[in-house]
Amino acid sequence: MISWLSNHLDLLALIGLISAVVFTISLLSLPWLVAQIPEDYFASQGRAETAWKTRHPVVGLLTLVLKNLLGYLLLLGGILMLFLPGQGILTIVAGLLLMDYPGKFALEKRIARSPTIFKGLNWLRNRAGKPPLK
Repeated sequence: MISWLSNHLDLLALIGLISAVVFTISLLSLPWLVAQIPEDYFASQGRAETAWKTRHPVVGLLTLVLKNLLGYLLLLGGILMLFLPGQGILTIVAGLLLMDYPGKFALEKRIARSPTIFKGLNWLRNRAGKPPLK
C-alpha cells in the first residue's frame, strides 16, 4: 500500500487540490445559496415549482439532467473523500441537495428544523439582509 502511494504522489496531490477547491467553493457559495431560499420555503407542505421548470420543456429537462448529474458526481466524490483527503460529508450533503429523489423535501425540512441548523441558516440570512425563515 505504501509503495502504491509513493508511486502515485501526483494523483494524491491532484485529489488534494480538487478537495481544497470544492471545500473553498462550498464555503464561499453557502451564504449566497442560503440567502436564495424563500422565507416560507419550509413552512409549506410541498415544494413550489421553480422558474426553470416552467420554461421551455427542453430547457427544463436539460437543467434537470445536468443538476442530477452534478449531484451524483458530488455524491460519488464525497463517498470517495470519506477515505481520501477532503470534505466527504459536506460534499455528500451538497450532492444530495442537488439531486431529485422521492422524499427529498421532507428530508430537507427535517434537517432545517434542527434548532442548531435553523439558527445557522437564519444567521446567514441575517448577514445577507434577508428575513428569517419561517
